[in-house]
Amino acid sequence: MFFASDNSSPAAPEVLEAIARANEGYAMPYGNDPIMERVRSRIREIFEAPEAAVYLVATGTAANSLALAIFNPPWGSVYCHRNAHIEEDECGAPEFYMGGGKLVLLDGDHARMTPEGLEKAIGFTGRAGVHNLQKGMLSLTNATENGTIYRPGDVARLTAIARAHGLPSHMDGARFANAVVSAGCTPAEMTWKAGIDVLSFGGTKNGLMGVEAVVIFDPAKAWEFELRRKRGGHLFSKHRYLSAQMEAYVTDDLWLRLAGQANRAAARLSQGILSVPGASLVHPTEANAVFASWPRGGHRKAQEAGAAYYFWPFNQSLDGPDHEPLSARLVCSWSTTDQDVDRFLELIRG
Repeated sequence: MFFASDNSSPAAPEVLEAIARANEGYAMPYGNDPIMERVRSRIREIFEAPEAAVYLVATGTAANSLALAIFNPPWGSVYCHRNAHIEEDECGAPEFYMGGGKLVLLDGDHARMTPEGLEKAIGFTGRAGVHNLQKGMLSLTNATENGTIYRPGDVARLTAIARAHGLPSHMDGARFANAVVSAGCTPAEMTWKAGIDVLSFGGTKNGLMGVEAVVIFDPAKAWEFELRRKRGGHLFSKHRYLSAQMEAYVTDDLWLRLAGQANRAAARLSQGILSVPGASLVHPTEANAVFASWPRGGHRKAQEAGAAYYFWPFNQSLDGPDHEPLSARLVCSWSTTDQDVDRFLELIRG
């Protein structure tokens, strides 16, 4: 009953097997291994983008920060939701790698910004010329930090506003697979066909040991990315171990199957929680994260039995009357089983 984070799940067996195969013999370093050639070709095929530049890094923070840095100047604004991952969980890394810049935070229900809010924010930027930060770029987290998704039409409406102002668009896809499965669309429809210029294509939260891809749909930015990746300390020498993980991920749609299992587990969990008297959802369940509220007594029984998850917000306590509702975040992964979900539901029902 481990719902604290999909970061805590094990690596998929196919991934570990791929790493073991890659460990045989010798291979050229720094991304010149033959596995990386196959990864690049496969990702281009998946995204219907034969000219895309594809690079691997070990963390989502590196993927997001380097992707933003190649498009946004130090005096540029990055328009994102105030609950975007790059705002809440990157410890200022985007600003560091951009050499400055500023995240401009937008509101919107369930961690999704609105077209009206974006238009207003862009229009407000740079109003005093050289004295202000300038218009920079758009960044969308998909799936969002509140477990919701932007569908391709939502993405297209927002990127169209950015493009009308001459601005590029980034997608933080740490849980991109979960968003694609939920939306029932193709990777291309969620990204470049909807106006995205660069994608952080996540794998660590979805069954990989530790690797993320940066997919740059404008290959003119490729060399700058290579330089920034090396200068930032994120070019792996024994790169084949990153390549091997990603090759397993994109072979035979493993990435979609793993995300599908996580999403199904979250849907089962969400529906079960709603059957508990006094329970409600804080945000819609659209991917693999459930934000819900139920009585303290159920929380107490679940945690006493070893269930792992976070109160959301954190400053809630098991001390107090049993009937009082407390809210929580529960994240399912590819390895979450029906038995995990059902046992948890039995406990919180009392």
